[in-house]
Amino acid sequence: MAGSHHDKHFFPELKTSVSGLTLCALDAEQADEYYALIDRNREHLTQNGDYQALAASDYKTAHAELLDDPSPSLRCGVLLHRTLIGRVDLVAVNPPKYGFGYWLDHEATGHGYATAACHTLIKYGATMLGATDVFAGVTHGNGKSGAVLTRLGFKVAEVFETYTRYHLALVASPCTYPA
Repeated sequence: MAGSHHDKHFFPELKTSVSGLTLCALDAEQADEYYALIDRNREHLTQNGDYQALAASDYKTAHAELLDDPSPSLRCGVLLHRTLIGRVDLVAVNPPKYGFGYWLDHEATGHGYATAACHTLIKYGATMLGATDVFAGVTHGNGKSGAVLTRLGFKVAEVFETYTRYHLALVASPCTYPA
């Protein structure tokens, strides 16, 4: 596993617009803190019928997930003053098209942290990965999650039986086009 330690350094700690709120690579080193976060949020995670598998995970499952190298996807911990309060992922479904997912500790919702964390990761994805499109699914009934996406500029792309798919088209910076 020669590359496993320096892989983490390729994803820098990212500052958000909220003081003390940062994103970092979420890996096995944070397994204890990550599992504790899942454990105290089991009810919160499943209130709208989503995140069932995550909420059901035991320590071994949560730890094993963090051992897997997510690349080319990005799996980030959301930290508030160095404490893990959530997770945000940019999933390389079909680059430059990416999937997107996020969740926060129930006590951390309602402060703009999700919006700030998501904005930062999407901007990073557009700049560093050349992402052109980001898609996210929101289970019906999860209005707060939909509101985060709407604030970020996502539009409803399709409505399915159990969830709504949102889409954000990212505009490349003008300097990338030939004159």
